[in-house]
Amino acid sequence: MTRWLILAVGVIVLDQLSKFWILANFQFMESVPVSSFFNLVLVFNSGAAFSFLADAGGWQKWFFIALALGVSLWLLTLLRQHAQERLLPIALSLILGGAIGNVIDRVRLDVVVDFLDFHFAGYHFPAFNVADSAISIGVALMLIHQFFCSAKSHD
Repeated sequence: MTRWLILAVGVIVLDQLSKFWILANFQFMESVPVSSFFNLVLVFNSGAAFSFLADAGGWQKWFFIALALGVSLWLLTLLRQHAQERLLPIALSLILGGAIGNVIDRVRLDVVVDFLDFHFAGYHFPAFNVADSAISIGVALMLIHQFFCSAKSHD
């Protein structure tokens, strides 16, 4: 189980270091083009994915903290149960690290720091961060595990 916890901690460290850097070097809403489809931009999200509940009045901070901590405990239980596997623990560790990375922001800053801004033809995908990326990759790996690895065990 140690290697999976190290992966989760690695995600947390990378997430927090990237957020410290962006906070130290950017002003709120400052945007720096990196390529024709990608900018670095400092924005704050008090909601969840795609700013869900961002304007809810403040209660959502505690809701999302409690939800993330509850999910983290569940992920730790699943990690313990599947520690000898490979794909599923990687997925769970990425999600765990991402969830805790965003909880740290909510506790420390009351918002989540987002800074990765992808765009195409004038449309900007909502800005996100390393923690969000880890969660998304983890969920994709969980789906791959579910469709391909679980199907093998039922044959």
